Amino acid sequence: MSEPRFRPWGTVTPEFWAMPASGATPADRGLPPETLRARLVRVAEVARNDRPHDAAALATQLDQDVTAEYGELHLHTVQVREVRGYLAALMADQATGLAWYLHALQLRVAIQGPRHPDVDEATRRAYSLWRAVPPEADRQRLGTELLTIATDIHGADSIVVRRIRERLYSLTLPSATTAPQLNSA
Repeated sequence: MSEPRFRPWGTVTPEFWAMPASGATPADRGLPPETLRARLVRVAEVARNDRPHDAAALATQLDQDVTAEYGELHLHTVQVREVRGYLAALMADQATGLAWYLHALQLRVAIQGPRHPDVDEATRRAYSLWRAVPPEADRQRLGTELLTIATDIHGADSIVVRRIRERLYSLTLPSATTAPQLNSA
């Protein structure tokens, strides 16, 4: 069964670029949305040019600047952290990428609430990335962490939690190639 693939940082909505309701103007802010957008584009360009480590360094600095400007519980911060997770995965560090995705997922829940469609998409992205974690990279432990967080957010009977649980269970079963063969004498 083929599972859908999700973009690394979800759907960027018009609200992402909107000015705050307080009426602050770009001159009031140290990092206006246009600058944030330009810096994210730069991170993407650098990553596309096969320089993911440089892109990750740019994203780290952007994360620090966005967090200082908007705070931890802001969608701009969440989206930059999801980009950091995506970049880690590009550099074949799925465990770090998943840690960023799970962190961003928990921030999304705090900001948007557990029923928001972006939270569902973020959960699915985390699940998709977890499935890419190599077995030797502690996939079982990371899957248990994903299952715990997804259960807290979506409930024990949700589709995504059932999928995670089934996948974790299948990882604990010996495969047909490694199962001991019985001698039939």
